[in-house]
Amino acid sequence: MTTSSISRLQFLRGDFNGKQQPLRPPWAGSEAEFIANCERCGECIKACPENILEKGRGSFPQVNFQHGECTFCGFCVEQCPNNTLQRRDNQPPWQLKAHIEAHCLAKRGIICVTCRESCEVEAIHFQLARVAVPEINLEECNGCGACYQACPATAIIMKNDKSTTDLGNNRILGF
Repeated sequence: MTTSSISRLQFLRGDFNGKQQPLRPPWAGSEAEFIANCERCGECIKACPENILEKGRGSFPQVNFQHGECTFCGFCVEQCPNNTLQRRDNQPPWQLKAHIEAHCLAKRGIICVTCRESCEVEAIHFQLARVAVPEINLEECNGCGACYQACPATAIIMKNDKSTTDLGNNRILGF
C-alpha cells in the first residue's frame, strides 16, 4: 500500500488524492521542488508581459489563463533570482494540454470555432458533422492557454498530460 502526502489545505478541500494543484509558471519543475525552492519574491510575476502570473496561496506564483495565454517568452525564468524556474534543453515548459469538456458549444450543436481561431499552433481541428466538433491534437498542443481564455462556454480545461493531475477544476485553481 502506498501513501501520498497531501497538504493540510488539500485535506480541508477534500483533495485526498492530491490532484488539485495550482498551475505553476513554465519551467517550474515538480510541485515539491518548486515549493521548496521558490522564495515568493514575485519577480516572475512582475516580468510576465502577458500578466498571466499572479500570487496564489502562500504567495507562490501561479498561472491564471483567464488573463490570457503564455507566449513562453522566458522573462519569468530570466528574472527568477534563485533559478527555481529553469529552461532545460529540448524540454517543454510544462506538460499541460488543453482538453475540451462536454459542455462545449459545438458539442452541444451550436456553431462555435473560437478555440480553433485562437490556437496559433493549429492543434485544434474540427471533425465534420452536422455541426463541426473540435478535436485537439495533443502532440501539437503546447498548453499555452489561448483557447482556454477564448472559450465562451468555459469548456476548455488544462490538464497535465503526464499524470492524472487536473488543473482545470473550477477553471482556475486560485486557492
